[in-house]
Amino acid sequence: MSKTTTSVRSLASLDLPKTVPALLSFADQVVKSVTNNPSFPTPSPTLAVISQAIADLRAAQAAALLRAKGAVQARNDKKTALVKLLQLFKSYVQNIADQDPDTSATVIHGAGLAVKKAPSRKPHTFAVTEGAISGSVKLSTVSAGSRASYLWQYSTDGGKTWIDVPGTSKAKTIIVGLPAGTTVLFRYRTVTPKAGQSDFVPALAFLVK
Repeated sequence: MSKTTTSVRSLASLDLPKTVPALLSFADQVVKSVTNNPSFPTPSPTLAVISQAIADLRAAQAAALLRAKGAVQARNDKKTALVKLLQLFKSYVQNIADQDPDTSATVIHGAGLAVKKAPSRKPHTFAVTEGAISGSVKLSTVSAGSRASYLWQYSTDGGKTWIDVPGTSKAKTIIVGLPAGTTVLFRYRTVTPKAGQSDFVPALAFLVK
């Protein structure tokens, strides 16, 4: 049996503290984690911009503690500005992490952020097994949802040309009439109401009997 499992993408999470002192400590740690970190060559927003926002909030927090007129609103405005910058920075980290799903969690942690798994992206196992009769195979994968459909293809010339087989509403199909004693490539992609049509998964090679 041939089988492949795709990697699961990790998602960056800010998990921001609610109090201003804790938020300042969190932001300081993010800047420290990214400074001179080769995984993040061009931070966006820049560390200088984030550092300035931290300094602005720290000063505004000190003024608010002195109960100066309008200081609380000014502090809240500075807090909102810092949070927006951190949210933009999270997107930057996510883009870096997405370049390699296998190391995405490490990359995210390296930026001082928390990690959560994408809730709707479970590992998808694609398998090819021998069919009941000569020249047939069974293809199966993990369901992509109750309203998903699956588009299957195979290639007998090493992937130069691909042959479509009837799509299915279930995460499995049977292909017959294949040349026995030949290694055939198989692949599929899904179509869902929300995500639309996906890319093809990496092809599997299988010796048809």
